[in-house]
Amino acid sequence: MRSLGDILYNFHWVVPGEAARMAQPWAGFYRAFLARRGIRGIVNLRGRNDDLSWWKTETAATAALGGAHFDAMQDSRKLPTRDMLVRLMTVFAQTPRPFVIKCSGGQDRTSLAMALYLLDRGGWQALGDARLQFSRWPYLHFPKPHQRWLARFLDFAAQDAKGKPIANWIADDYTPEKLKAWLDANGMGDFHAGIFTMPTRSPHQW
Repeated sequence: MRSLGDILYNFHWVVPGEAARMAQPWAGFYRAFLARRGIRGIVNLRGRNDDLSWWKTETAATAALGGAHFDAMQDSRKLPTRDMLVRLMTVFAQTPRPFVIKCSGGQDRTSLAMALYLLDRGGWQALGDARLQFSRWPYLHFPKPHQRWLARFLDFAAQDAKGKPIANWIADDYTPEKLKAWLDANGMGDFHAGIFTMPTRSPHQW
């Protein structure tokens, strides 16, 4: 049975005892929350923000538990660069288990990241499970217009990779320009807000 903390922080085990997903713990009790669930690694999709209180609290809590913290910035509205996705896949290989992936709400960027983790872990036969990461329930993925590309990324990847392992495809073949062209060609040109460039930072988004 899920606890109040699980509900409050949109926390879910995806691979029990190995990989979980969650939102930013805005209400506090970060260290106790992680300790109770045995989390040893955090994959932060909001990027390095060492001048903001949430990042300081997060990294301090991880360090106090003897865990590892990794920043792998993603954007829910803009198409990721190759370097952004390569960084994410590299982090998957480095983070100790069990680990948690989190963004701000644990709904959009986290859905894509966890989907990619499942494909990296299980190969293309895990595509069905990866698609489920974009479910409205229980993950609360209700994409805004420019976030609709997120779930479609898996369709593009499966088509373009032609069976090549997801990490190798990202490193060798993926470009945001190819993704944008595919979205445009399939009537989804308004599903995104362009290709990623460093944004004007908001403490809530980043």
